[in-house]
Amino acid sequence: MSFFQIGQFVALKSNPNKQFPVIDILPSLNTETRYKVFVDNAPEIYYQSQLISITNASVKRHSLTANALKARITALQLQNPSASRIYSLNSGRIQFVPYQYRPVLKLIRADRPRLLIADEVGVGKTIEAGLILKELKARMDINSVLIICPKALVAEQKWHNEMKRFDEDFEALDGTTLRSRLKEADLEGQWSRKHNYVILPFSLFNSDLVEGKKPKGLLNLDPPPKFDLIIVDEAHHLRNSDTWLHRGVSLLCEHAQAVIFLSATPIQLGADDLYTLLNLLRPDLIIDKASFKAMAEPNPHLNTAIACCRKKSENWQNQAQDALQNAANTDWGQHFLQHDPDFQATQTALSDTNLTETQRVKLVRNIESFYTFNSLINRTRRRDIGNFTQRKPQTIEVDYTAPQRQLHDCLLDIMADIYAYSHGERSVKFMLSTIRRQAASCLHGLAPLLKDMLERKLNALQITELADDEDDLSLDIPENIKQDIEKVIALAEDLPTDDPKVERLLALIKDKQQQANNKILLFSSFRHTLRYLVNNLPQDGTRFGLIHGEINHEDRADLRSRFALPREDQHAIDCLLSSEVGCEGLDFQFCDYLINYDLPWNPMRIEQRIGRIDRYGQKSETVAIVNFITPDTVDADIYNRCLLRIGVFESAIGGCEAILGDITQQIHSISEQFELTEAERQERLQQLADNDIRIMHEQEALENSEAELFGIDISKQAWDETLAQATSPFLTSEAMQRLVSHYLQQRLAKEHELIQGEKPTKTLRLTKEDRQQLLADNAKLNAHSKETVARDWEHWLKGSELTLAISFTQEGAAEHSKVQLIDTLHPLTRLAMQAVLTEPQAYSSLTANSTDIAAGLYPFAIYRWDSKGVKADQEFIAVTENPDLRAQLMTLLADADTGTADLPEQSVFDDLEQHHYQLWQHAQAEHQAKNRQRVEHRLQSLRNSHAARVALLRDTIQRNTNPLIQTMKQAELHNAEADYQYRVSQLENDRDAGDIHAQAVLFGILEIRASEEKQ
Repeated sequence: MSFFQIGQFVALKSNPNKQFPVIDILPSLNTETRYKVFVDNAPEIYYQSQLISITNASVKRHSLTANALKARITALQLQNPSASRIYSLNSGRIQFVPYQYRPVLKLIRADRPRLLIADEVGVGKTIEAGLILKELKARMDINSVLIICPKALVAEQKWHNEMKRFDEDFEALDGTTLRSRLKEADLEGQWSRKHNYVILPFSLFNSDLVEGKKPKGLLNLDPPPKFDLIIVDEAHHLRNSDTWLHRGVSLLCEHAQAVIFLSATPIQLGADDLYTLLNLLRPDLIIDKASFKAMAEPNPHLNTAIACCRKKSENWQNQAQDALQNAANTDWGQHFLQHDPDFQATQTALSDTNLTETQRVKLVRNIESFYTFNSLINRTRRRDIGNFTQRKPQTIEVDYTAPQRQLHDCLLDIMADIYAYSHGERSVKFMLSTIRRQAASCLHGLAPLLKDMLERKLNALQITELADDEDDLSLDIPENIKQDIEKVIALAEDLPTDDPKVERLLALIKDKQQQANNKILLFSSFRHTLRYLVNNLPQDGTRFGLIHGEINHEDRADLRSRFALPREDQHAIDCLLSSEVGCEGLDFQFCDYLINYDLPWNPMRIEQRIGRIDRYGQKSETVAIVNFITPDTVDADIYNRCLLRIGVFESAIGGCEAILGDITQQIHSISEQFELTEAERQERLQQLADNDIRIMHEQEALENSEAELFGIDISKQAWDETLAQATSPFLTSEAMQRLVSHYLQQRLAKEHELIQGEKPTKTLRLTKEDRQQLLADNAKLNAHSKETVARDWEHWLKGSELTLAISFTQEGAAEHSKVQLIDTLHPLTRLAMQAVLTEPQAYSSLTANSTDIAAGLYPFAIYRWDSKGVKADQEFIAVTENPDLRAQLMTLLADADTGTADLPEQSVFDDLEQHHYQLWQHAQAEHQAKNRQRVEHRLQSLRNSHAARVALLRDTIQRNTNPLIQTMKQAELHNAEADYQYRVSQLENDRDAGDIHAQAVLFGILEIRASEEKQ
């Protein structure tokens, strides 16, 4: 008879903690019996002498120190992401700004990871997209990301540089590389993993990309390209559904796992732009305009219910119940709210006559979650987070000298002649307006600009800096006007050197240097102006810096750091001269004085300039905005008649990029008509101000009046509370450092601290032998070796440097671009996580102070609950005999110290299983019931939305005679059917899959001491 039986659990003699079941017995006549066991999802064979029974296995119960225990909890939370926690709080080389995590939390709690971020300009949509990318990577395999944006943003490298702040490296595709990638995708049957982080400009979305034959376009690729995450910037450009851009993005989004749209689109029911974007984002939900409007109907009733809960006036619970019922009775409510188990639970909770204050506040949060657009739209307005500071604009008018005026007027005459015989050709108009704007900015920069244009020295980035966001423009000078341009150059080179504009600038700089905060940020759209200023500003002790679009990422960060230094530091910069592109992504909230040496004609670019200093964290109550204007120029007309009327200098604008974009185009159109007289130009600019700018302000007022229809507003206090609840004390930067330090000391058998430094930037010091050990561990890590962080980490481990500059905080990494940010995704963090969790269970003796819990010894256990079903989640459950302690245990453990009490017998912890079982049994029953309800609710919602969507598509196919449109809609119908069948199948599988898998991961004894003993 065999010593062990099939089904019996055994352990390895060499490692009693490694336990597994016997699945087969392999007797032998000449050798000892062998046993087949099931280990890590695979069978293995051991001899009988290698195994011991569980009853004889001596599982060591050594007690973890407080730091080791906290490191273990951190590792457990990293390994088992929860929908209630944010994991990107320490990601990115950015300043921590609380409201930028709103879209992160919305996305991870949504039923599908698709979101329109409709924040106003200046709030930080690109940063929010970066945080979402890091959050998703902490939760799932994100191996391919596509960013789609205007061509100008590709030329400016905006997204490339912004993603660098998150240690992500993206490749921008042009027409040639795109065709190559499409050919590879056709041959390999999938988008190449070698090029899985890419940026694609809008301009490449044409008939070849969408329906091309050689190489195959998106419509003909089988299978189509599938990206884990798609980000579309300035998504309002998708508003026309008849464009190749809309069709191409639609095809890509159909097959993407997660989709993010970024656009400062007005949130209004009558706004076609908003409907088009949401229809593209969630065609399964926003089927047509009727369903879009119906979706808003429950929200005013939900607002009423929330107001009742907050005011707590007489009979408030009944009034709130009535309001919820009214919401459920709307057309949308009947399909999507009435059968929602969470909605039903909230209605039931309002019947409780003994509601506590905590329960009442929770009710408000629950009702807010039913807002119908809540999971689809994130709208953060500047006023929602408070005015950052007061803007104090100042206009400085500096007239030309007589020779300068003569040159300017002669220039206008020559430009009018060029315009006449070029017949207003688009590129010539752009060239002429650029020359005129350069003249208004700095006449001494005119000759160098024209020479560069003649010699074709201006690259795409320089042209983009001048183009007010238009694509495909050129500054090449046609042969037939070169003589005219050379005439202007000759006149400009004969200009006397005296310059009253520079003299006035010097006076401003001198005055500012006498103030406590002497920092000045000066903007110009023209590099030739900036170079002229650098060469002509006196060396009187004021230290200047120059930054523009071609300054590399590291040097830009260094200039920013020097600009932030106090004036006493010898490396400090007092006045930073910059172009728009040069400052993209850089924050200067320590500076309160901005000079516009010239002004773009695009109000959005002006807002972006001011937003560099008027932003979250600005410590000054006011910021000065100084605008230089030359009288009797077209720039002065635009400034006085349009830009001042828009109000960009007094307060933040940016509620609608599309409207402001239209205004910019009209400003250019009017200003580039050289046949207009000065009076005619002024009249048309006045008409623009009276009409379009008035419409912009009316739309802002309409959005404010319709805010309750969307229910996407949230108070600062409510958001602060929500963020606090989503923050774990075991996922902070301090927790990451504790985890990594524990791992390094244990792995390398060191008693001293290997991470040195009290400031945010620290030093990791390891010998060659130490690095070799970590390199061996790193080789086993399932890390993406192509990623920048993984490459840099491996490079240091293999190199000869003893030290590595690291930081666990956003602050430390933001200040120094070469510092490695050790966040939740860094290979060192993942190594530490795996090393700490080699054993399934751990024990610890701890002590903590409390004013709420009576002094004494309390055995406790921590269980991991893995909830299965349609709404899967993972959480950690505290178990003790004392219910008050159970509610506070995780908080107490975060601050606990190593205790002196002995661990009790295992039977004491076994007794806690009875308490755990009661908790689990109740939660299990509730979870299974809710899971079935959720499945039925989602199936019914899916059937309703799918039927309406299919009917609309079939009607479109029947009514449309265009073969291309029919093909597109047939493909969309096929995809809709396939998506429907897949989602129905998934939901039906989930119907009876509701379960909670429980596993004990930690046992311990906690000694509670009265708080007075701590003193």
